[in-house]
Amino acid sequence: MMLLMSSPALALTRDDGDDPGTGLSVIETLGLFVVAPIVLFAVIAGLVMVLDKSHEAHRVTTRNIKTRPKAKAGSKA
Repeated sequence: MMLLMSSPALALTRDDGDDPGTGLSVIETLGLFVVAPIVLFAVIAGLVMVLDKSHEAHRVTTRNIKTRPKAKAGSKA
């Protein structure tokens, strides 16, 4: 019953104080919902990379991995 009362046909009558603005163009929509998040992500990622204060020795890369020499076969018992 509640589903029948909430049909889209009831959207034709405006509520009090309802004053919708003009619609967005395609360019405005793409700029707001596609370009703006990508730019925001790039700015945040760039700030994180630039302001990274960690030491080079703490980063795990192939350049700073040190392996211990293998143990000799003969051991004292």
